[in-house]
Amino acid sequence: MVCAEPNRNDRILIIDDNPSIHEDIRKILGGRPTQNQALNANKTLLFDEEILESEQPAGFEIDSAYQGQEGLDKVRLASEAGRPYALAFVDVRMPPGWDGIETISRIWANFPDLQAVICTAYSDYSWAEMVRHIGKSDNLVILKKPFDNIEVMQLAHALTEKWLLSQQVNQRLRDLDQAVSRRTAELQTANERLTKEIAERSLAETALRLSEERFSKAFKASPIPLAIQTLQSSGFVDANEGFQKLTGFNHFELVGHTAQELNLWLEPLQFANSSATPRQPLSIRSLSRRLRAKDGQLKDTLLSVELLELASEPMLLIIAQDITEQLALENQLRQSQKMEAVGQLAAGVAHDFNNILTVIQGYASLVLAAKSSAPNDRKPIETIAAAAERAGELVRRLLTFSRKQLVRLKPIEIESVLVPLAKLLPRLVPENIRVTLHHAPGLPLINADAGMMEQMLLNLAVNARDAMPEGGQLSIGVELVEIDPDSIDRHRPEARPGRFLRLSVADTGCGMKPEVLSHLFEPFFTTKPVGKGTGLGLATVYGIVKQHAGWLEVWSKPGQGSRFLIYLPAGVAEIPAAPVAAPEPMRRGSETILVVEDEAEVRNFVVTVLSAHGYQTLVADSGPQALERWAQFDGEIPLLLTDMVMPGGLTGRELGERLRTRNPRLKVIYSSGYSPGQETKELAALPAEIFLPKPYRAGELLAKVRECLDTVRPN
Repeated sequence: MVCAEPNRNDRILIIDDNPSIHEDIRKILGGRPTQNQALNANKTLLFDEEILESEQPAGFEIDSAYQGQEGLDKVRLASEAGRPYALAFVDVRMPPGWDGIETISRIWANFPDLQAVICTAYSDYSWAEMVRHIGKSDNLVILKKPFDNIEVMQLAHALTEKWLLSQQVNQRLRDLDQAVSRRTAELQTANERLTKEIAERSLAETALRLSEERFSKAFKASPIPLAIQTLQSSGFVDANEGFQKLTGFNHFELVGHTAQELNLWLEPLQFANSSATPRQPLSIRSLSRRLRAKDGQLKDTLLSVELLELASEPMLLIIAQDITEQLALENQLRQSQKMEAVGQLAAGVAHDFNNILTVIQGYASLVLAAKSSAPNDRKPIETIAAAAERAGELVRRLLTFSRKQLVRLKPIEIESVLVPLAKLLPRLVPENIRVTLHHAPGLPLINADAGMMEQMLLNLAVNARDAMPEGGQLSIGVELVEIDPDSIDRHRPEARPGRFLRLSVADTGCGMKPEVLSHLFEPFFTTKPVGKGTGLGLATVYGIVKQHAGWLEVWSKPGQGSRFLIYLPAGVAEIPAAPVAAPEPMRRGSETILVVEDEAEVRNFVVTVLSAHGYQTLVADSGPQALERWAQFDGEIPLLLTDMVMPGGLTGRELGERLRTRNPRLKVIYSSGYSPGQETKELAALPAEIFLPKPYRAGELLAKVRECLDTVRPN
């Protein structure tokens, strides 16, 4: 693209502090009419005097500025408007402010094409000094005052013409640069196209020669089991190391033989002697087949088959994927899910069974309390009570199965937990996580529940695994440490002096921020996406540690991994045998109790026991009915005895909260077939003194009622 030639420019700027200089130059070069020009016009009219041709306006467009800063501003504004000045007459002395040399220096810093004439009557600067200050001299002319009109006229014409020539030259240079750039781009494009064609031709020439070599290297190096057999005879012509490992046959045993001869597949493959050709390709994806290895072991595989041409002969590429272990893990997962469902069912059965046991044990205790001490009279009832105790033990086993068991402490060696854990961890963590377990020799025994110890370490291992999605290192260790009074300050506030086993679980994962650490062990707190975590894993760890009289310390920083330290008391203290439960005293009272229980047999038993011991009872089988009984009763109700889980859309906890808003002095006993903290969030929040677990005897019921009524608690 060639730009239009620049037009002639007759715009001149005069920068001088003396107005008369402006008038003189205007007279010489023309421009807007001055007073003298008007006077000359009047003289022509009055005296008929002819004005000389040399005195006529020259046609230049002239602007004025009286200081250097004003001149710079006018030059800038004219350039921005697209009407730049071609020439400037600049006086050397312009007090105050910039002199002519500084003015030209500043103008040329941004508008170097402007031609300049220095007007001076003095020798303020030598030529060398001017050049040193301004930096160039090719656009500069000096005009001595007083100046001749013809000289001024010649300078104006010559320098504006020079400005025009300079613009034309610059335009031609720009046009030439554009033409050169276009031609260079065209040549570069042609060269790139030619280079690409040469490269493609070279690749095409070498592709055939190198393709088999590359295929051979990839075939040999691939960890995926690969084999090649002819399309017509189905004989193996090659097999990589992965295929040999999968089948158990070495290279020489495979090559030259068919899969049928080796009895390799339980079901023969049906693509032998196929009429497929490279133009009509054969492609099989994820074909499930069982493989019989050389040693007779059966393996589940997924086969993919591709037709290719080697040495101008059609071949079949067999790709086998061993999914035996994957299927085994899927079966384990399905089994785990099934067991989880059974566990939930067991928990529900245990809850309902506890209601039944409450009735059996409760009435048995009532009968035993009413019977004489004669053995023949007590024996049948004691047998019933003993059977109920065994049934209660069965319920506890069901709760153990569904992971809702209470802690059972006994002396154990920590190695008895680490050994099975070492076998289990590889199934839980991926291969890109390296696991190390270590423990010091001769560690003392600890009083612990082995199952809970294993669950605690597994929870921490899973937490570490989730923190290392890209892989890393998981380290689990145990050592004996001595906490002395001087080092207590370096530990948690729960720390105390003594000998402890310190279990360490460390990972190199993403780490945690301080705001996460502050909530780490809160139930249901999790940083994982919805559906990816329950928020109970570390809360369970914290509860287990507390149940074992220990404490937890955690170190973690974002990007630097995490380390959990668990301190458990070392050495075996004597564990007293569970005391034989003595008959509970049948304590009496006279208060009114609101009994809310959806199971009729349990409700009748509770009312029978309470009524027999002097208490007044109001009965309801649901939360809404309890609210009605409360509203209908004319008097004070000091105690609410309610089941936790009931029909009607109102739980026992919600009922208790509503009634306590009406009477803050109301005391509440909650009852359930589950144990506190083992099934629901509501139960986890209940203190032990206001919870009555099922099954319970009459004495336990009366003792809890009396304890609750006699205890003064803040609202």
